[in-house]
Amino acid sequence: MTEQIEIRRLTTMDELHDMQHVEEAVWDMPPTPVHQTHTALHNGGIILGAFTEEKMIGFLYSFAGFDGKNAYLCSHMLGIISTYRKGGLGMRMKFKQADIAKSLGYTKITWTFDPLESLNAYLNLHKLGANGAYYKENHYGSMDDGLNQGLPTDRIKIEWNLDKEQTKKDIHFDEAKLLLRKENDHPVVTDTFTNNFSKNEGGWFVTVPAHFQLIKQQDIQLAKNWRYETRKVFQALYSEGYQAKDFIHDGSNDVSYYYFSK
Repeated sequence: MTEQIEIRRLTTMDELHDMQHVEEAVWDMPPTPVHQTHTALHNGGIILGAFTEEKMIGFLYSFAGFDGKNAYLCSHMLGIISTYRKGGLGMRMKFKQADIAKSLGYTKITWTFDPLESLNAYLNLHKLGANGAYYKENHYGSMDDGLNQGLPTDRIKIEWNLDKEQTKKDIHFDEAKLLLRKENDHPVVTDTFTNNFSKNEGGWFVTVPAHFQLIKQQDIQLAKNWRYETRKVFQALYSEGYQAKDFIHDGSNDVSYYYFSK
């Protein structure tokens, strides 16, 4: 399906209005004002649209950022209509964004994602080879859209260095886990986490559910438990200098695993 989809930069006001319709369909909330996206577009921003037969079915919105020392591209929103989310379209859009960013002189792209959204984690950490550099508790505060309503908006901040070749270490998947899923689907920290895990100079795995939105729909309290227990482990890891380096799916057990190392 993705072979028939064209990805190109948005340049007109009409295209930015079409982007609003996709944004509303994906998040079920008021879209970003066109005057904002238009301004970003003409001040270092990159906005992409994915089209099939000239119908926009996805977009990628990014704008110029600056941390006081270096300029970078801040990638704020990637939205794809649900029927087109499989097949690698998101990855194609990110690589297109990276190519354009490099041609404009950017060397880094940053963005945030919900660490319990396993598809996003797999794309960001495993497929793109980006780095989960920081953990931000309740980053956006309360949000009322369909994906975030009812939970703190914790986020991992991604840093994607464009001037470095992305290489993956040979990860040995073993029992070095700090969080597990119990038989009743509840998260539980391991004795290893409780007993000063920071002495390990190697890596750690953290279990997350493969289908977090389904859990949220069926049992909001269970979803909250996953948010708070993973937050506890993630914050401890980041405070000790670890970062999220990779993400592994385990389809047989309906769970996935973060891999953290220093």
